[in-house]
Amino acid sequence: MPRFAANLTMLFNEVDFLERFSLAAAAGFKGVEFLFPYEFPAHEIAARLNAHELSQVLFNLPPGDWDSGERGIACLPDRVEEFREGVIRALHYAEALNCKQLNCLAGIKPPALSHDLAWQTLRENVSFAATELGARGVTLMLEAINSKVDMPGFFLDTSEKVIELIAQVGLPHVKLQCDIYHMQIMEGDILRRIRQLQPHIGHIQFADNPGRHEPGTGELNFSNIFRVLDDISYDGWVSAEYRPSTNTSDSLNWLSALGR
Repeated sequence: MPRFAANLTMLFNEVDFLERFSLAAAAGFKGVEFLFPYEFPAHEIAARLNAHELSQVLFNLPPGDWDSGERGIACLPDRVEEFREGVIRALHYAEALNCKQLNCLAGIKPPALSHDLAWQTLRENVSFAATELGARGVTLMLEAINSKVDMPGFFLDTSEKVIELIAQVGLPHVKLQCDIYHMQIMEGDILRRIRQLQPHIGHIQFADNPGRHEPGTGELNFSNIFRVLDDISYDGWVSAEYRPSTNTSDSLNWLSALGR
C-alpha cells in the first residue's frame, strides 16, 4: 500500500496554514507537502512537524511572483541569478525541515523567448540546482504540468520533455515528479505510463480529472492506480494534491476505504 502524504496547500485549508499539520496527522497522514514555505519561519514549520510526528516530503523552489501569475523562473534567461539565489534559500528550509526532495517549476515561456534559449537556460539552471542539492543529499524533482487547462504555456508539459531534460543534465539526484492529474490531461494511458516511467519517478501526486478533486469524482480508477504502484514496488511518497469538492474531511473517503 502506498505511503500517502497530504498537500497542505490544498487540503485542510478550512483552517490557517500552521493549524493544518495537526489535522493531517489526525486524519492518518504520516507525511505532508505544500507549495511554498517561505512566508513562515522555518523553525515554526519544523515545530509543527515534530509535534505531530510528520515527515516533510516536498516543497517547491521559489517560483518568482506567484501572485502575479508567474509559475517558476527556471527557463527565463533574465532571472538566472534570482533562480540560483532561490535554490540556496530553499536548501535552508529543506535542511531545517529535514526535507529530502525539492521541486523545480520550469515556468511559462514568454512568446518572444526562443525555445532553444529557454531550454538552454532551464538545462543550466537544473544542472546548478541538482549539483547544489545533491551535495546535501537532496533530490531535485522536475514536474510536467499540463498546458491545456491549468497552466497554458508551461514549458515542461509532458513527461517526455522531463525525461529528455534529465538525460541531458546527466546528473544524479534528478527525478521526475509524476503528477497523475496533469499526466491524464496531457498523455492519458496512466497505468502503462507509470510502468514505463518507473525508473525515473521520484515522487507522485494525484487528483481526479476533470476538476482536480478527490478520487471518485472523475474518470480515473484509483484502485487500479494504487495497485500498479504496489506491483512496481514503488516505495516513495504518494501525495494527495487535490481540491476537495466539498470539505477536506468529507473528501477523505478514498483514504478510509483503504483502511487508513
